[in-house]
Amino acid sequence: MPAPIDFARLSLVDALDLAILIEDEARERYEEFADQMELHHTPDAARFFREMAVNETKHGTELTERRQALFPGEPRRVTRDMLWDVEAPTYDEARMFMSVHDAMDVALAAEIKAHDYFAAALEHVTDPDVKALFAELRDEEVEHQEMVKAATAKLPPQPEENPDDYADEPVGQG
Repeated sequence: MPAPIDFARLSLVDALDLAILIEDEARERYEEFADQMELHHTPDAARFFREMAVNETKHGTELTERRQALFPGEPRRVTRDMLWDVEAPTYDEARMFMSVHDAMDVALAAEIKAHDYFAAALEHVTDPDVKALFAELRDEEVEHQEMVKAATAKLPPQPEENPDDYADEPVGQG
């Protein structure tokens, strides 16, 4: 269970650190998913997850540069154990035989989850700079949702068969 964050007492440097950690966690999860998809020979889903990892890296880099410009040398007080799956897809969302449609559905759900996180946090934020940052991050998540939806709309229709129907059932090794 993540350590609770007191959003009412969150400083701007802490809020930036939190946002950076959220991006890092999402990037790592997308990289893990891409590795899994490559292992399961689903290159389209793997490629999309790699693209999402690149996007998370870019956003994390922008936030890091902003933090360094505003608070050079300031120590980090926010830690990774204060969050869990804020924007990162949950581990159980990766499956064998994922199509690129499935991968995009996972990413869209993650962007919605991140939006909801920042929207809920805003209700408790008192610092005006933190409030502005979280409103910006919330709104960026809507933009990310639209990007995923636009990419999904460009895909050919999803095949009607379910690839899970072709998976072998686990068997005992007796």
